[in-house]
Parts: sequence; C-alpha cells; structure tokens
Amino acid sequence: MSTTPTPQAGGLTTNVAGGLAYITIIPAIIFLCIDPYRRDSFIRFHCFQSLFLAVAWFIVSIGVHFIPFIGWMIYPLVGLFFFIIWVIALINAFQGRKWMIPVIGPLAEQQSASSTFV
Repeated sequence: MSTTPTPQAGGLTTNVAGGLAYITIIPAIIFLCIDPYRRDSFIRFHCFQSLFLAVAWFIVSIGVHFIPFIGWMIYPLVGLFFFIIWVIALINAFQGRKWMIPVIGPLAEQQSASSTFV
C-alpha cells in the first residue's frame, strides 16, 4: 500500500517521518507525542512497528545469548536477521509503503488504529 507524501506542519512528509521512526527508538517516541505526526496513521504505524521490532530484537537476542554453545553460535545470525528486517522496513517507510513485519506488523497496525492517539 502506497501513500502520497504530504508535508506536515513541521515540514516533514509522511514517508520521511515514517522512515525516521526506524532510526533508533527516540524519533518513534517523539513522533507519537508531537502533533501533527501522532495524528497520521501511516506515521503511527511505523512508530509502533519500530518500537515493537526493537523490543523483539532485544528479547530474542538476550534469550539466544543465554543458550549455551548453540545460542552463542547463532547469536550473530539472529542479529543479522533482525538487521535485515529493520533495513527492509526502513526502506519501505521512506518509499511511502506500509510493509508489515510478520507478527509485529499486525500488532503495530492494531495499536496505530487505536483512537487514544487521535
């Protein structure tokens, strides 16, 4: 699904704000707190997907790290997997597309549709 980039009052288009949400969790949190970004469903979706991806990456990495021997060997592969997913999500957001990461994407969609942020 592609959206037409529209400039917000702050000067960022929706695709740029959505892409910036993936650059650490700080922009994602800021965009969820500041108008007019928090009112845009595209930006909210990418903010929540970025936050959920960061949490999943952290939890899985810690869990795999504590598995003796096999976990230590696959730890770099887990990091590479999450990095590739992050890059794909980042590129799609900058291109104005709403790409859903399996498991995480539907949760982000549900959270972004919540009326508590509007």
